[in-house]
Amino acid sequence: MAGKETFYITTPIYYPSNKLHVGNSYTTVAADAMARFKRLTGYNVWFLTGTDEHGQKIQRQAEAVGKTPCDFVDEIVAWIKDLWQELDINYDDFIRTTEERHKEKVARIFTHFYEQGDIYKGKYEGWYCTPCEAYWTERQLVDGKCPDCGREVELIAEEAYFFRMSRYSDRLLDYIENNPDFIQPPSRKNEMINNFLKPGLEDLCVSRTSFDWGIKVPFDRDHVIYVWLDALSNYITALGYGEEGSIFNTYWPADVQLIGKDILRFHTIYWPIFLMALDLPLPKTVFGHGWLMLQEGKMSKSKGNAVDPMMLVNRYSSDALRYFLLREIPFGQDGVFSLESFLTRINTDLANDLGNLVSRTLTMAERYFDGVLPQPAQDSEKSDMELRNIALETPAVIDSLMNELRISDALTELWKLVRRSNKYIDENTPWELAKDPGRKERLGTVIYNLIESIRFIAVMLCPYMPRTPERIWEQIGLTDHKSLQNWDSLQNWGGIEPNTVVARGEDLFPRLNLQAEIREVQGIPPVSGQIASNAAEENEGLINLEQFQLVDLRVAGILSAEKIAKSDKLLKVELDTGGGERRQVVAGIAEHYRPEELIGKRALFVANLKPVKLRGVLSQGMLLAATGEDGKLALTTVDRDISPGSRIS
Repeated sequence: MAGKETFYITTPIYYPSNKLHVGNSYTTVAADAMARFKRLTGYNVWFLTGTDEHGQKIQRQAEAVGKTPCDFVDEIVAWIKDLWQELDINYDDFIRTTEERHKEKVARIFTHFYEQGDIYKGKYEGWYCTPCEAYWTERQLVDGKCPDCGREVELIAEEAYFFRMSRYSDRLLDYIENNPDFIQPPSRKNEMINNFLKPGLEDLCVSRTSFDWGIKVPFDRDHVIYVWLDALSNYITALGYGEEGSIFNTYWPADVQLIGKDILRFHTIYWPIFLMALDLPLPKTVFGHGWLMLQEGKMSKSKGNAVDPMMLVNRYSSDALRYFLLREIPFGQDGVFSLESFLTRINTDLANDLGNLVSRTLTMAERYFDGVLPQPAQDSEKSDMELRNIALETPAVIDSLMNELRISDALTELWKLVRRSNKYIDENTPWELAKDPGRKERLGTVIYNLIESIRFIAVMLCPYMPRTPERIWEQIGLTDHKSLQNWDSLQNWGGIEPNTVVARGEDLFPRLNLQAEIREVQGIPPVSGQIASNAAEENEGLINLEQFQLVDLRVAGILSAEKIAKSDKLLKVELDTGGGERRQVVAGIAEHYRPEELIGKRALFVANLKPVKLRGVLSQGMLLAATGEDGKLALTTVDRDISPGSRIS
């Protein structure tokens, strides 16, 4: 690691009052993606997460269930660590504020503040929100309630120690105004300046005596250190602040501290003032991202409306959930989670775009070259150059976007390459090239370029979906070729050696039946034939959306047609159904179409109809046709050049 540029990134440390919801996972997945990206691009990375385990709320919850605070948090912390493992969170350190390495340093920091006159003893009288562990003045309350969470506050009066915030407020205001990258996104900066700094900072209460679940003030054991001074210090205590030979000087100041916007005040006012009092540099960027909400409002453990990320991971895979969280929401803005939007992303981006690209390409490599990667020709056509150029340009674009924490935009750019690769298939129609032995070399070039593009995509996917690239390496024969899996390998096109053996494996992301999945996850019984029948009767033959979406309608290209012996009505039709795959259907249109006039048409067909035999001939679907007033049939076709296999939705 010597000589590499360092990158230190942190998440907030989570409050283990209950299991985390998918909104909490959002922050950690984003931090992990950033950390993985920086490692991939050559940085010496340190990624910290952890848990904030002290405070009155934890003590009360533990007492309510008859447990000690320690036993109470141990169980939840174990679950959190399991969740991070399932989500492939590759942190370098997990700090718990109940660890001795943390408590000892916090006690020393508190003493240091007291000895230099930043902390004094007094009496606190005011409003306190236990769930948020936050103090509020009368003017800051909203309708008499906590302005952050909207819950009831308590009027408390007790002896306490106070930190002289006003001593540093002008210095902090000057720093924020002269360091535009410190608070991101920029809209958050104005909020902190106008709502807190310019009105004037009141001295902060930094100890409590009404409970004892916390770090004791070393020189006054009746007091415990206020949870936010305790918790915020984790970002330096975990690095060994104050210890000789620690990694503190290697990584501090933090490059990026990711937090939810609801705790921005603590991280951009309290935390930098504590650091100024310690004469330490401030983090380079504190990024307050938006909330991941439900359609009915903010997701919250206390409201009981939280979505369990463990269930989503176990049912749909960690990569699917990571992709949704990182792609769906522009980082910094609020986003909405719904099961329908999550499943739609899986079907459109992961199954249709990425999965279909890999399966189509490898199917053709096996069919046309027995799974041995061909030698590409030297001469390139326009589509070759366009594919190559976008592949070579995308890494730099992604690097720039990731440095700006525009994670969703980075994935959008990557998906441009995925979709350009699919378009490349449709432009070059390998199945048509395969019919002409004289175009074998051109066919080989197309297949080679597709697999090289897939390699580029897999490398760039690594930070966001760490399991999927491994599955791709296996299919394109690169499991043991680590040099072709790193970021530097994307500087040049043509890294995969011809004659590499490739083999199609299981689909990366099988398509999901959207409505059936939603019903099952929500515990709604499936629509049976009887229920559907009853519903139709009650609604005069109408069907609902779930029933309609059970029919998989696709575009198919008609490759050939011939009459079936001893039948005046039936034709045997061979269809191109996309990805180099073909199907045979029996269609009752022989009285209306000559076989030769069907060839080349793009028609609609039912792709998930149970196979049957008609006149001894297998039929694997159904072509759709309409009957006119004259009794003649007309195939349902598309009015422009749509790729075979395209889904009708």
